[in-house]
Amino acid sequence: MISPSANPSAGAVAGGAQPLVDLRGITKRYGAVTALDNIDFGIWPGEVVGLLGDNGAGKSTLIKIMSGIVQPTAGKIYSRGREVRLRSRRDSYELGIETIYQDIALVDQMNIMRNIFLGREMTDRMGFLRMKQMRQTAMKVLEHTVGISGITSADQVVKGLSGGQKQAVALARAVYFKNRIFLLDEPTSALSVRETEKTLEYILQLKGEGVSSVLVTHNIYHGYQVADRFVVLRLGRKILEVRKEDTSIEELTRIIVEN
Repeated sequence: MISPSANPSAGAVAGGAQPLVDLRGITKRYGAVTALDNIDFGIWPGEVVGLLGDNGAGKSTLIKIMSGIVQPTAGKIYSRGREVRLRSRRDSYELGIETIYQDIALVDQMNIMRNIFLGREMTDRMGFLRMKQMRQTAMKVLEHTVGISGITSADQVVKGLSGGQKQAVALARAVYFKNRIFLLDEPTSALSVRETEKTLEYILQLKGEGVSSVLVTHNIYHGYQVADRFVVLRLGRKILEVRKEDTSIEELTRIIVEN
C-alpha cells in the first residue's frame, strides 16, 4: 500500500484516513516539453487544496490528469491505497471526481436541466427520459443546495445565464451526483465580486459536508480565504507544499514571483 503524500489535513491525520486520490511521481511530456516533472499530489477527505502557480506552471495539466482527460507519461495514481488508471472522464467520475473548468464546460444551447443531467439522464424502464422529474430535481438542487438568484426555471437556456449562474449550474451538477472531490480550474476568473464570494462560500460549505476541493487560481487572496493547504508549481515542478497556518499571503506571493 502506498504511503500518503506529505502534509495531509489535520482532520485526516487525526482520523487516520487515507488520501482519496494520491498521485505519485506524475510526469507529463509533450515531445521535448516537460509539462509536469515527478509530481506528488494527494487529496484528503474534507480539505481544500489551493493549487497555485504562474502561467505555464502545470496546474491545468495536473487537473486534466486527475480528470482522466490527459494521460501521464510516467507515475502512478492511487485511490485509498489502490492503484487506479484514469483513462477517461468516466473513470474519474467513478472515483467521485467532478471537474469544473475555467470555461465551465456547459453546453450553451441546452437548457439548465439538460446540462445537469447530460450523459446521466433519468430514464424509466423503457428507456424514456423522465423530463418532469429531471426538471424538478434540477430546480431543487439549485434552490436548496447552491442557492443563487435569477434562475427561475430548469428550462432556461444556459447561454442567457450570467457567469455566476453558469457556475451554479456546474456546481449543482456535481452536488447532485454526490462526488467526493471537486476540481475547480480558475472558477472565479470571469465572475463578479459578488459571484466570486458566493463560489468561495460554497467551497467552504462543501468542505463542511466532507467534500474535498482543489482550487486552481491565480488569485492568492481567493485561495487563502478557503484553502487548508497550498501546493505551488513552477514550470512543471512542485516547489512548495505548506499548510495555511505555516505560511502567509506575502510568503506565497514572494515564492510565486521570485521562483
